[in-house]
Amino acid sequence: MMRFAAIIDLKGNISEAIMKEGKTSLKSQKEEEHFCKQVAIRRKIRKQFDKSLGSVNYVHIERQKVTQIVVYPKHKTVYVTMEPNMDITRKLEIIENIKKKTSNL
Repeated sequence: MMRFAAIIDLKGNISEAIMKEGKTSLKSQKEEEHFCKQVAIRRKIRKQFDKSLGSVNYVHIERQKVTQIVVYPKHKTVYVTMEPNMDITRKLEIIENIKKKTSNL
């Protein structure tokens, strides 16, 4: 089950965000904004290795309380959190769906 989704510009600003009804954020608003800035910085760092390693398909982080997914369409970044106990096959299906639906961003 997805918890949170955000579209982030290349500078790390949140363009759009939505929280699943009935869920609360695990981070404060200030922490969320800081995290999104860091996502943009990490994207730039990863980009430096595209020539030698190829572009990033997605970033998948498993934490005790949440799964974090980051997808890099051309001009935006999509950040999604999910429940950590979700089956990995389902998570991969969601990642592929996100990639398809956001490829024009």
